Amino acid sequence: MKVVSFFAGAGGLDLGFEKAGFDVIWANEYDKVIWETYEKNHKQTTLDRRSIVDIKSDEVPECDGIIGGPPCQSWSEAGALRGINDKRGQLFFDFIRILEAKQPKFFLAENVSGMLLPRHKDALENIKEMFRNAGYELSFQLLNACDYNVPQDRKRVFFVGIRKDLGFKFEFPNITYPKVDLLTTIGDLKENAVPALEKNHTNQMSCVIPNHEYMIGGFSTMFMSRNRVRKWDEQSFTIQAGGRHAPIHPQAPTMELVEKDKRKFVEGQEHLYRRLSVRECARIQTFPDDFIFYYSKVADAYKMIGNAVPVNFGNFMAECIKQQIEECEKNKGKVISKECAEI
Repeated sequence: MKVVSFFAGAGGLDLGFEKAGFDVIWANEYDKVIWETYEKNHKQTTLDRRSIVDIKSDEVPECDGIIGGPPCQSWSEAGALRGINDKRGQLFFDFIRILEAKQPKFFLAENVSGMLLPRHKDALENIKEMFRNAGYELSFQLLNACDYNVPQDRKRVFFVGIRKDLGFKFEFPNITYPKVDLLTTIGDLKENAVPALEKNHTNQMSCVIPNHEYMIGGFSTMFMSRNRVRKWDEQSFTIQAGGRHAPIHPQAPTMELVEKDKRKFVEGQEHLYRRLSVRECARIQTFPDDFIFYYSKVADAYKMIGNAVPVNFGNFMAECIKQQIEECEKNKGKVISKECAEI
């Protein structure tokens, strides 16, 4: 099945769908910092570099599915919480505009859990109604990536719509997978990480392993307000889009409590408290090692990776959608199984 992708970013969701056998024929990404990374890692996909607001529906290729993660900053619990009143939140409307015009078999949209906050209730219900009015049976659920072969706590909401004439509604499977810990994920990367250059410019020429460099610089009062170290046998904190907020490497001891909302690094062990490298964050986001990120400033790499849908998370959703649509077509509209193949 052919798929087009909006707000593609580095293409974590796209790669997950490709692994499930979908053909991502066309993608849209407006951030010029990401273009080189996307195009060099998705060589079979045509990349449209315009803002979605400037794209007419007839310029989008015919497809079986539309996928994407409209910008989430305006919905984030850590952000200003402006939601649909922020122009970035309103990009949902353009996603729906093109969806309604193209009428593919399905769509998938992913966003942050902050959408579920009470203050966004009316806006969220409006978006759901717009998806339904566009001609789709809508399914909506909050999932945690840690349950789907992704080694981090990462709660995200998924909208999945099936075109009404197909005669069924997507069912989120009631299955999860064993947790994957940090030792399994990045244990072999403990050595060889290098610090970024001055002003956090890339030091790629010194990386034995591509992208295995980490941001330098101090830690904010907010960062030091709680423990930022997960142990080797645990899963990572959420990989965020800001490098300064990257979790601390598990080689370091748990940060000591000084007083309420104030922690410190263990004295004498300060050298162990480095941020996770770009490559380590990519591993935790389940990007393969042959997926190379291109940038001049290390902060841009963290942003690309932190904004991505983890590849395994996207792959799980793609496998489920594919199986249910195929069963529907095979059984003329009746979905027999609500489970999906293991990834």
